[in-house]
Amino acid sequence: MKLRVGAALFGLGVLLLVFAAGLPFYVAPSVTKLPYDLEPTTSVAEAKNAKFLKLTRVGESVSIEVLQGDLVSSVEVIPQPDDTRDRLPKELKGDAVIWDVYQTVRRADTPDVVSQYSTELALYRISGAAAPWKEQWLNESGAEQTPVGNVNYSGQIYKFPFGAGKRDYQVFDRDLKRAVPAKFIGTEKIKGIEAYRFEQRIENEVLNTPEASLKPLLGRFAPGATSGQIVYSNTRTLWIDPVTGSYVNVREQQNKELRPDTGTATVLLDADFNYNDDTVSRSVETVKDNRFKIGLISFWGPIAAGVLGLIALVVGVWLVTRTNDGAARHRADPAVAPGADPTQTRVDQEPVRDAETAEQPRTEPAGGPLTDEIPPASTNWKSEDPTVPAQRPAHGEVEQR
Repeated sequence: MKLRVGAALFGLGVLLLVFAAGLPFYVAPSVTKLPYDLEPTTSVAEAKNAKFLKLTRVGESVSIEVLQGDLVSSVEVIPQPDDTRDRLPKELKGDAVIWDVYQTVRRADTPDVVSQYSTELALYRISGAAAPWKEQWLNESGAEQTPVGNVNYSGQIYKFPFGAGKRDYQVFDRDLKRAVPAKFIGTEKIKGIEAYRFEQRIENEVLNTPEASLKPLLGRFAPGATSGQIVYSNTRTLWIDPVTGSYVNVREQQNKELRPDTGTATVLLDADFNYNDDTVSRSVETVKDNRFKIGLISFWGPIAAGVLGLIALVVGVWLVTRTNDGAARHRADPAVAPGADPTQTRVDQEPVRDAETAEQPRTEPAGGPLTDEIPPASTNWKSEDPTVPAQRPAHGEVEQR
């Protein structure tokens, strides 16, 4: 029984050691990639007492005004596993995922929509950076038909890499339509977890504004101007979980001004957007859960499996060798009579003789135990009994009766 248990423990130990070695190399990489079936997420940011441009279409005319109030921005990320499977080119299959993203900015006090956009893009599963996909698109005007391929995403967008480093990253800006460096500032604690803080500064960048959009603004705010431009600034602060690369908190201090060739500048947007507390709390809880899963598979799982495997291996070997050693000793031990002291029994002792035999030494016949001397003939070989055969006479001797 012990032999069987020992052999089973030995096999279990080997299996656990193989499992411990395989976890970090074969299983862990699968949990440090964006999954195909990621659940949709929604992030909400709020801007208190913001200035913003409001366009209202009334019949054939458009009302343009700058208002002030609280704004709420919602960004919804919806992964597309079916499109990922069917629409990605061969060189991106297995390495990228397709996401649809929708943003809506509303007034906090009314359901009025201030601005909105939608987009579809491909992201690398490990780095979180935008993948070069020809079918990506961006719709900022609300048009029903969006030209495919009208934007070229690059850098980080909506996510940082798994295992983000303390270095600068290129982060895509939707207004500029290009990536701008985000510098690593340091680490901060957010609701109990350590996050990396990155800061991206965009200062007085001239936006590429279509003439059809710029002309109504000049007519409303600078009637005497013949030309102008919209100048954009933004200080974007990102708090990133270094393990998963997820956004923990986001702040955007945005400013847009209309600067005509004559007249004074008009502020079109002045808003300080911050993730609300519910969004930060959900982000922290999601980060904690994902950190636990990654740590369990990458670190604690291999350690636990390795320790248990070594214990099972050692106990199994001990049981097998102990069983074999006990069986060998059992075969070698002489039989001991019941009640006898085994320490007083020796197989190499001289045999015990009785006193008379011991006193009289053993004598050998003359000539030694082997001799050529013929012993004398017995005198009682002849008998008067006729049934006893007589000795046959020698050659030439008359038989006597």
